[in-house]
Amino acid sequence: MVTTTTPGTTAGAGLIVLAGTPIGNMGDASHRLIEWLGTAQIIAAEDTRRLHRLVQALGVEVTGKIISYHEHNETARTPELLAEVAAGKSLLLVTDAGMPAVSDPGYRLVQAAAEAGLTVTAVPGPSAVLTALALSGLPTDRFCFEGFLPRKAGERAARLQALASEERTMVFFEAPHRLEPMLRALKEAFTEARPAAVAREMTKTYEEVLRAPLGELVQWAENNEVRGEIAVVVAGASASTAQNPADHVAAVNLLLTQGIRLKDAVAAVAESERVSKRELYAAVLAAR
Repeated sequence: MVTTTTPGTTAGAGLIVLAGTPIGNMGDASHRLIEWLGTAQIIAAEDTRRLHRLVQALGVEVTGKIISYHEHNETARTPELLAEVAAGKSLLLVTDAGMPAVSDPGYRLVQAAAEAGLTVTAVPGPSAVLTALALSGLPTDRFCFEGFLPRKAGERAARLQALASEERTMVFFEAPHRLEPMLRALKEAFTEARPAAVAREMTKTYEEVLRAPLGELVQWAENNEVRGEIAVVVAGASASTAQNPADHVAAVNLLLTQGIRLKDAVAAVAESERVSKRELYAAVLAAR
C-alpha cells in the first residue's frame, strides 16, 4: 500500500521534523533549524548535552520538552513519541551532527511513523557524507554510503570483499584510532593504487583533506597521530577491475596444463586481466 503525507506549516500541526545540525561550524545552522529549536513542543536529541551546547551557541531559547533518543533507547521510546505526535504535538529530532537517520537514530521513527500514517518532514542541513564526497575530488555521479566497517578484522575483510567490484564511489566513516587498520584493509581489498581521500574535521578550524592512492594514505596514517571526526572516500572499481574473477578460472587451468605452478598461473592471469589475485586464487580453488 502506498502512503503519502503532507507536512504541516506550523509547529503545532502534529508532525515529526528531522533536522540537520552543523557537523562542525555553527555558522552552518539554518534559519529553519533555529526556528524549530525554539518552537517545537518536543525535541528528541541523540545527546541532550550536545543539544544544550548547540542552542547556547545559536542563542536559542528552548520552550519545548527535551528527551533523549539514541540507539540504546529508540526502540522503547518510539511508541511514546508517536503517541505524542498523534495527539497533535510537534516533534523535532536532532542528532549529534548532520542529518538524522543517516548512520544516526531516526530510521526506526520514520518507519513507524509512516506505518501509523503520521506526517514526517525534514529541515535539510549539513551532511558529512555529502561534504566528504564533494571534497574528495572523486566521481560524484554515482556513490554509496557504507557507514562504519566492522571492527573485527575477519568481518571487515568479508565486507570489503563484497565491495571489491563496486563501481560507485564509496563513502565510509571511521574513528581516528581505527583509521590505520581500516586504510590497510582497504588497500588489501582494493589494491594500493586505488584513489581515495581522507576528510578530517570537516568545516572546523583544522579541516584537512588528503587525496592520494590507498598505499600512500596508509603510510600517512602510520606516521601521524590522527584526530577528529573522519570520513574516508574511495573510488569505485574500474570496469576492468570489476570483472568476476571466476570468469578467468579457465585461463588459469590452461596454464596449469602447461606445467606452471598454481601460484604463478594465478599471478599471471590476475595481472593480465587486472583482477584481484586473491579472489582469483579463491575462485580456482572453489571450482575444483
